[in-house]
Amino acid sequence: MISYPNAKINLGLHVINKRDDGFHNIETVFYPINFSDMLECIENKAYAKNNKCVFVQHGLHISGNIDTNLVVRAYKLLDKEFDLPPVLVHLNKLLPMGAGLGGGSSDAAYMLKMLNELFDLNLDTTSLESRAAVLGSDCSFFIQNKPAYLFGKGHELQPFDLSLKGNYLVLVNTGVHSNTAMAYKHAKRREVIKAHQSLKKHILQPIVLWKDMVVNDFELSVFESLPELKEVKNWLYKQGAVYASMSGSGASIYGLFDEVPKLTGPWTKDVVYQDWLI
Repeated sequence: MISYPNAKINLGLHVINKRDDGFHNIETVFYPINFSDMLECIENKAYAKNNKCVFVQHGLHISGNIDTNLVVRAYKLLDKEFDLPPVLVHLNKLLPMGAGLGGGSSDAAYMLKMLNELFDLNLDTTSLESRAAVLGSDCSFFIQNKPAYLFGKGHELQPFDLSLKGNYLVLVNTGVHSNTAMAYKHAKRREVIKAHQSLKKHILQPIVLWKDMVVNDFELSVFESLPELKEVKNWLYKQGAVYASMSGSGASIYGLFDEVPKLTGPWTKDVVYQDWLI
Protein backbone atom coordinates (compact mmCIF):
# COMPACT_ATOMS: atom_id res chain seq x y z
CA MET A 1 0.00 0.00 0.00
CA ILE A 2 1.33 3.43 -0.97
CA SER A 3 0.25 6.84 0.29
CA TYR A 4 1.46 10.40 -0.12
CA PRO A 5 1.71 12.24 3.22
CA ASN A 6 1.33 15.90 2.39
CA ALA A 7 2.49 19.12 4.01
CA LYS A 8 0.50 21.95 5.55
CA ILE A 9 1.02 25.67 5.85
CA ASN A 10 0.01 27.88 8.77
CA LEU A 11 -2.30 30.77 8.01
CA GLY A 12 -1.35 33.04 10.88
CA LEU A 13 -0.26 31.95 14.34
CA HIS A 14 -0.99 33.71 17.62
CA VAL A 15 1.04 32.89 20.74
CA ILE A 16 -1.38 33.73 23.54
CA ASN A 17 0.13 32.79 26.90
CA LYS A 18 2.14 30.19 28.77
CA ARG A 19 0.20 27.40 30.44
CA ASP A 20 0.76 25.90 33.88
CA ASP A 21 2.00 22.70 32.22
CA GLY A 22 4.83 24.59 30.48
CA PHE A 23 3.23 24.59 27.02
CA HIS A 24 1.74 27.64 25.33
CA ASN A 25 -1.81 28.40 24.31
CA ILE A 26 -1.89 29.29 20.63
CA GLU A 27 -4.33 29.69 17.77
CA THR A 28 -3.58 29.00 14.11
CA VAL A 29 -5.17 27.69 10.96
CA PHE A 30 -3.68 24.70 9.12
CA TYR A 31 -4.20 24.41 5.38
CA PRO A 32 -3.14 21.22 3.51
CA ILE A 33 -1.04 21.48 0.34
CA ASN A 34 -0.11 18.87 -2.28
CA PHE A 35 3.66 18.86 -1.59
CA SER A 36 4.24 15.36 -0.19
CA ASP A 37 6.47 12.47 0.83
CA MET A 38 5.91 8.93 -0.43
CA LEU A 39 5.19 6.21 2.13
CA GLU A 40 4.85 2.50 1.38
CA CYS A 41 3.85 -0.21 3.85
CA ILE A 42 3.51 -3.92 3.09
CA GLU A 43 3.17 -7.00 5.24
CA ASN A 44 6.59 -8.57 5.72
CA LYS A 45 6.20 -12.31 6.17
CA ALA A 46 9.94 -13.02 6.05
CA TYR A 47 10.86 -10.82 8.97
CA ALA A 48 13.45 -11.01 11.73
CA LYS A 49 11.58 -11.79 14.94
CA ASN A 50 13.37 -9.00 16.80
CA ASN A 51 12.20 -6.33 14.36
CA LYS A 52 8.53 -6.35 13.43
CA CYS A 53 8.77 -2.98 11.68
CA VAL A 54 11.60 -2.86 9.15
CA PHE A 55 12.05 0.78 8.16
CA VAL A 56 13.90 1.85 5.00
CA GLN A 57 14.36 5.50 4.10
CA HIS A 58 15.50 7.36 0.99
CA GLY A 59 15.47 10.98 -0.13
CA LEU A 60 16.33 13.68 2.38
CA HIS A 61 18.39 12.36 5.28
CA ILE A 62 16.55 11.92 8.58
CA SER A 63 18.84 12.20 11.59
CA GLY A 64 18.31 10.39 14.85
CA ASN A 65 17.53 6.87 15.96
CA ILE A 66 15.12 4.94 13.73
CA ASP A 67 13.12 3.87 16.80
CA THR A 68 12.24 7.52 17.48
CA ASN A 69 10.99 8.12 13.94
CA LEU A 70 7.29 8.99 14.01
CA VAL A 71 6.44 6.40 11.36
CA VAL A 72 7.98 3.61 13.45
CA ARG A 73 6.35 5.00 16.60
CA ALA A 74 2.98 4.96 14.83
CA TYR A 75 3.42 1.27 14.07
CA LYS A 76 4.49 0.48 17.63
CA LEU A 77 1.51 2.37 19.02
CA LEU A 78 -0.99 0.22 17.12
CA ASP A 79 1.08 -2.94 17.45
CA LYS A 80 0.89 -2.67 21.23
CA GLU A 81 -2.89 -2.57 20.99
CA PHE A 82 -3.58 -4.96 18.11
CA ASP A 83 -0.46 -7.18 17.86
CA LEU A 84 -0.02 -6.33 14.19
CA PRO A 85 1.66 -8.54 11.59
CA PRO A 86 5.23 -7.52 10.75
CA VAL A 87 5.69 -4.87 8.08
CA LEU A 88 8.26 -3.45 5.71
CA VAL A 89 8.04 0.34 5.47
CA HIS A 90 9.70 2.53 2.86
CA LEU A 91 9.71 6.31 3.22
CA ASN A 92 10.90 8.53 0.38
CA LYS A 93 11.46 11.81 2.22
CA LEU A 94 10.85 14.88 0.07
CA LEU A 95 9.44 17.34 2.62
CA PRO A 96 12.22 19.33 4.32
CA MET A 97 12.48 18.84 8.07
CA GLY A 98 12.39 21.58 10.67
CA ALA A 99 10.50 23.59 8.09
CA GLY A 100 7.13 24.31 9.69
CA LEU A 101 5.38 22.07 7.18
CA GLY A 102 4.36 19.20 9.46
CA GLY A 103 6.09 16.56 7.36
CA GLY A 104 6.92 14.16 10.19
CA SER A 105 3.46 14.51 11.68
CA SER A 106 1.88 13.80 8.30
CA ASP A 107 4.02 10.69 7.84
CA ALA A 108 2.86 9.39 11.23
CA ALA A 109 -0.82 10.11 10.57
CA TYR A 110 -0.73 8.43 7.18
CA MET A 111 1.01 5.43 8.70
CA LEU A 112 -1.87 5.07 11.16
CA LYS A 113 -4.40 5.32 8.34
CA MET A 114 -2.54 2.78 6.20
CA LEU A 115 -2.25 0.26 9.02
CA ASN A 116 -5.92 0.71 9.82
CA GLU A 117 -6.85 -0.11 6.22
CA LEU A 118 -4.19 -2.75 5.58
CA PHE A 119 -5.11 -4.86 8.62
CA ASP A 120 -8.84 -4.07 8.90
CA LEU A 121 -8.58 -2.50 12.37
CA ASN A 122 -11.92 -0.69 11.91
CA LEU A 123 -10.80 2.45 13.70
CA ASP A 124 -13.06 5.40 12.91
CA THR A 125 -11.85 8.96 12.36
CA THR A 126 -12.20 9.97 16.01
CA SER A 127 -10.26 6.89 17.15
CA LEU A 128 -7.48 7.58 14.67
CA GLU A 129 -7.28 11.22 15.74
CA SER A 130 -6.99 10.32 19.42
CA ARG A 131 -4.16 7.91 18.68
CA ALA A 132 -2.45 10.43 16.40
CA ALA A 133 -2.55 12.98 19.21
CA VAL A 134 -0.41 10.63 21.30
CA LEU A 135 2.34 10.90 18.68
CA GLY A 136 2.33 14.70 18.41
CA SER A 137 0.11 17.75 18.56
CA ASP A 138 0.08 18.25 14.76
CA CYS A 139 -0.57 14.62 13.85
CA SER A 140 -4.33 14.62 14.38
CA PHE A 141 -4.82 17.26 11.70
CA PHE A 142 -3.58 14.94 8.96
CA ILE A 143 -6.17 12.26 9.70
CA GLN A 144 -8.94 14.26 8.02
CA ASN A 145 -6.45 16.49 6.22
CA LYS A 146 -8.85 19.40 5.78
CA PRO A 147 -8.49 23.08 6.75
CA ALA A 148 -8.73 23.36 10.52
CA TYR A 149 -8.52 25.89 13.32
CA LEU A 150 -6.13 24.73 16.04
CA PHE A 151 -6.13 26.10 19.56
CA GLY A 152 -5.06 25.25 23.10
CA LYS A 153 -1.52 23.92 22.93
CA GLY A 154 -2.12 23.10 19.27
CA HIS A 155 -3.69 19.66 19.76
CA GLU A 156 -7.32 20.77 19.76
CA LEU A 157 -8.82 21.36 16.34
CA GLN A 158 -12.05 22.38 14.71
CA PRO A 159 -12.98 22.12 11.01
CA PHE A 160 -12.58 25.49 9.33
CA ASP A 161 -14.60 26.31 6.23
CA LEU A 162 -11.96 27.87 3.99
CA SER A 163 -10.87 27.38 0.39
CA LEU A 164 -7.78 28.92 -1.18
CA LYS A 165 -8.59 27.42 -4.56
CA GLY A 166 -7.58 29.81 -7.31
CA ASN A 167 -4.46 30.98 -5.46
CA TYR A 168 -0.98 30.02 -6.60
CA LEU A 169 1.44 28.93 -3.87
CA VAL A 170 5.19 29.47 -3.92
CA LEU A 171 7.05 27.74 -1.07
CA VAL A 172 10.64 28.68 -0.24
CA ASN A 173 13.00 26.77 2.03
CA THR A 174 16.60 27.99 2.24
CA GLY A 175 17.78 25.04 4.32
CA VAL A 176 18.21 26.95 7.57
CA HIS A 177 16.56 25.52 10.66
CA SER A 178 14.45 27.41 13.18
CA ASN A 179 14.54 26.18 16.77
CA THR A 180 10.92 25.79 17.91
CA ALA A 181 11.77 25.97 21.62
CA MET A 182 13.68 29.21 21.10
CA ALA A 183 10.88 30.59 18.92
CA TYR A 184 8.43 30.07 21.79
CA LYS A 185 10.86 31.43 24.36
CA HIS A 186 11.36 34.72 22.56
CA ALA A 187 7.89 35.17 21.08
CA LYS A 188 5.91 38.13 22.35
CA ARG A 189 2.82 36.69 24.02
CA ARG A 190 -0.57 38.28 23.53
CA GLU A 191 -1.76 37.07 26.99
CA VAL A 192 -5.41 37.34 25.91
CA ILE A 193 -7.31 37.25 22.62
CA LYS A 194 -10.34 39.50 22.36
CA ALA A 195 -13.16 38.68 19.94
CA HIS A 196 -12.15 41.35 17.41
CA GLN A 197 -8.55 40.04 17.44
CA SER A 198 -9.48 36.45 16.71
CA LEU A 199 -7.44 34.85 13.93
CA LYS A 200 -10.58 33.14 12.64
CA LYS A 201 -12.21 36.52 12.08
CA HIS A 202 -9.16 37.89 10.25
CA ILE A 203 -8.81 34.91 7.92
CA LEU A 204 -12.41 35.19 6.80
CA GLN A 205 -11.52 38.59 5.32
CA PRO A 206 -10.39 38.83 1.64
CA ILE A 207 -6.78 37.69 1.14
CA VAL A 208 -5.81 41.15 -0.12
CA LEU A 209 -6.33 42.37 3.47
CA TRP A 210 -4.28 39.63 5.12
CA LYS A 211 -0.92 41.39 4.88
CA ASP A 212 -1.72 43.68 7.80
CA MET A 213 -4.11 41.36 9.64
CA VAL A 214 -3.01 37.71 9.50
CA VAL A 215 0.16 37.58 11.56
CA ASN A 216 2.54 34.81 12.59
CA ASP A 217 3.79 35.85 16.03
CA PHE A 218 6.94 33.75 15.64
CA GLU A 219 8.23 35.93 12.81
CA LEU A 220 9.41 38.75 15.06
CA SER A 221 11.88 36.61 17.01
CA VAL A 222 12.77 34.12 14.27
CA PHE A 223 13.51 36.88 11.75
CA GLU A 224 15.81 38.49 14.30
CA SER A 225 17.89 35.31 14.62
CA LEU A 226 17.54 34.30 10.95
CA PRO A 227 17.35 37.60 9.00
CA GLU A 228 17.49 35.89 5.61
CA LEU A 229 13.96 34.59 6.21
CA LYS A 230 12.69 38.17 6.44
CA GLU A 231 14.49 38.85 3.17
CA VAL A 232 12.70 35.89 1.58
CA LYS A 233 9.32 37.19 2.73
CA ASN A 234 10.06 40.65 1.33
CA TRP A 235 11.25 39.06 -1.91
CA LEU A 236 7.96 37.20 -2.31
CA TYR A 237 6.05 40.47 -1.97
CA LYS A 238 8.32 42.06 -4.59
CA GLN A 239 7.50 39.12 -6.88
CA GLY A 240 3.83 40.05 -6.61
CA ALA A 241 2.55 37.94 -3.71
CA VAL A 242 -0.82 39.00 -2.35
CA TYR A 243 0.17 37.51 1.01
CA ALA A 244 3.41 36.05 2.36
CA SER A 245 4.23 34.46 5.71
CA MET A 246 6.42 32.04 7.59
CA SER A 247 4.78 28.66 8.21
CA GLY A 248 4.65 27.60 11.86
CA SER A 249 7.86 28.30 13.75
CA GLY A 250 9.78 28.17 10.45
CA ALA A 251 11.82 27.97 8.53
CA SER A 252 9.72 27.81 5.32
CA ILE A 253 8.28 30.98 3.83
CA TYR A 254 5.36 30.93 1.42
CA GLY A 255 3.64 33.39 -0.85
CA LEU A 256 0.11 33.37 -2.25
CA PHE A 257 -0.33 34.81 -5.74
CA ASP A 258 -3.42 35.43 -7.84
CA GLU A 259 -1.52 34.39 -11.00
CA VAL A 260 1.57 32.37 -11.86
CA PRO A 261 4.54 34.63 -11.04
CA LYS A 262 7.66 35.00 -13.17
CA LEU A 263 10.14 34.50 -10.37
CA THR A 264 13.50 36.23 -10.61
CA GLY A 265 16.21 37.01 -8.12
CA PRO A 266 18.32 35.42 -5.39
CA TRP A 267 15.78 33.11 -3.76
CA THR A 268 14.49 31.43 -6.91
CA LYS A 269 16.92 28.55 -6.34
CA ASP A 270 15.34 27.87 -2.94
CA VAL A 271 11.78 27.39 -4.20
CA VAL A 272 10.92 23.81 -3.21
CA TYR A 273 7.31 23.74 -4.40
CA GLN A 274 4.92 25.82 -6.44
CA ASP A 275 1.47 25.06 -7.80
CA TRP A 276 -2.17 26.11 -7.75
CA LEU A 277 -3.94 25.37 -4.48
CA ILE A 278 -6.99 23.12 -4.56
